[in-house]
Amino acid sequence: MASNTSKMQLAATAVISGAAVAAAILGYQRLQQEERLSRLKGSIDAPVDESIESAVREKQPRSLGPLPKLDKEDARNQVLAQRAQNGDFDDELILEQLARNRVFVGEEGLRKLRNAFVVVVGCGGVGSHATAAFARSGVSRLRLVDFDQVTLSSLNRHAVATLADVGLPKVQVLQRRLMAIAPWVRFDLRSEKFDGASAPALLGPWDQDGDGRLPDFVVDAIDNIESKVELLKYCHDHDLPVISSMGAGTKSDPTRIMVGDIGASTDDGLSRACRRRLKLLGVTSGIPVVYSTEKMGEGKAALLPLPEEEFQKGSVGDLGVLPDFRVRILPVLGTMPAVFGLTAANHVILKITGYPIDYLPAKARDKMYDSITAFVQSSEEKLVRATTKSTTGGGDIGLGLKVPITTGDVAFLVEELYRARSAVTGIPTKLVLVRWRKPQDGSSTLLRLTTKGEDGVSEMEQKSSNVRLRDLVCMTKEEATRHLNEVLLGTKAHEDIYDPSVIQTVEARLKDAEAYERYRQ
Repeated sequence: MASNTSKMQLAATAVISGAAVAAAILGYQRLQQEERLSRLKGSIDAPVDESIESAVREKQPRSLGPLPKLDKEDARNQVLAQRAQNGDFDDELILEQLARNRVFVGEEGLRKLRNAFVVVVGCGGVGSHATAAFARSGVSRLRLVDFDQVTLSSLNRHAVATLADVGLPKVQVLQRRLMAIAPWVRFDLRSEKFDGASAPALLGPWDQDGDGRLPDFVVDAIDNIESKVELLKYCHDHDLPVISSMGAGTKSDPTRIMVGDIGASTDDGLSRACRRRLKLLGVTSGIPVVYSTEKMGEGKAALLPLPEEEFQKGSVGDLGVLPDFRVRILPVLGTMPAVFGLTAANHVILKITGYPIDYLPAKARDKMYDSITAFVQSSEEKLVRATTKSTTGGGDIGLGLKVPITTGDVAFLVEELYRARSAVTGIPTKLVLVRWRKPQDGSSTLLRLTTKGEDGVSEMEQKSSNVRLRDLVCMTKEEATRHLNEVLLGTKAHEDIYDPSVIQTVEARLKDAEAYERYRQ
C-alpha cells in the first residue's frame, strides 16, 4: 500500500515538474518574441518630419495623386513596411502572425501562399474584403486595379476605408491600411479602369522582381458588365486562373451564397447577363463564380428603373462617372459584399495551397450542347436537299455543309433565351434547336474559295448554311421533327399547328436573339 502511494507521489511530482519546465520554456519563448517585436517597433519610433514624408511620397505612383498629411501612425507603418519588404523583419514574427493558417494548410501550403501573386480587379465592397483576407493570410504580392475613389456611400461595405479616406483612390486606401496589418506585403497599385485594351498590362507579369511571373490567381470584383466580360474572356483565353463575383446587390441571405461554374449559376441578374455575353463569345463553362441563389420577392430590395426625367435630359450614359458605366445606385446590404469577397478569397487560398475542395458538382451540359448542334446540322442538310437543285447531276447536295452555329451559341439560346424549356410546351427534356421559319431565298450560300499553290491557282466550292441565331427556336426533339416535316419541308403555316400565345412567345424570343447577335465573335 505504501509502495503504491509512493509511486503516485513520484508520478505527480514528475507531471508537475514537466508542466513547470514547459511553462518556463513557453514563457521564455514568449518573452523573446515580445522582446524582438518591441525592439523592431522601437527602432522605427521616429518623429514625423519632412524627410520621412518625402521618402514615402516618392514611392507612391504619380497617377494616384498626393497623399493626405501623414499622421504619426501612418509614417511608422510606412517605414516598417519599407523595412519589412527589404528583409529587415524577423521571419519568426511573420510565422507567428500566420500561425493559424500555417497549421491549417501545412508548411508547404503556407509557403505557396507566401510566394503567391494575386490580382484583384475592383476594390470596392467585394474586392476590399478579398484583398484584406489575402494580406492577413500571407499572400505577399498583390496587384490592385480600380479607377474609383472612396465615397461616403462606400463606407457601408468597404473593408478598411474610414472617413479620413473619402476622396482617395480605393487602391491607395487598401495599401495604406493593410500595411499596418501585414507590412511585408508588396502592393502594385493601378488606379485605372479595366478594359480589353488594358488587360495585357493589368493582368500581366509582376515586374518588381523582373522574373516575369504571371498571376497565380485573378479575382474579378467588377460591377460593370462590359468590363467584367472582357476580363473573364481574357483570362479564359490566356489560361489565367480566375474567380468572379456575381451580384451582391439586392441580396440579403448569406446562406444562399455558393461557388459554382458560371454555366450553372442561377437567380442572379448580373450572372445571367455575363453568361449570355460569354456564351456568345464561346465561353460556356470553366469559370468559377460566387453567386447567390436567393430569389426576388415581395418586400425585398430591387433595382429601380431610372426616372423618366433623367432619360429626357439626354444620354443616360452621361450621368455616370465614366462613359457607358453604371448610372444608378444599387441597393446593397453592407454585409453581403463582405461575404461575397471573403468567399472568393477563400476559394483562391484553397486553390493556391492545394487544399481539398468539395463543392457540389454542377450538372455537365457539354454533351447536350454537342447533340443539339448535331441536330441543327442535320436539319439544315435536309433543308438544303429540299430547296437546292443539284448542278452536278447527282450526289449528296448537303454533303460538306458548314453550319455557323457554335456550342456557345447553342448554350446561349437554350439556357439563356429559352431557359432550358421548349417554347411550345415548356418541357425541359430532349431539347433541340430548329428553324422557326421556312427559308425564303434558300438555306445555304455557295462560297468559291481561291487558293494558290505550286500547281497554280485552284478554286474550291464550300456550301455554308445561312442560319442565324434569330432563326432558331427551342423545342423537344419530337416537336422539332414534326415542325421540320410539316412547316419547313411541308406546306403548313405556324397558325395551323401552334396557339397564338406560342407564336407570340417565339417571336419575342427571336427578337431578343437578334439584339444579342452583335455580341458574337
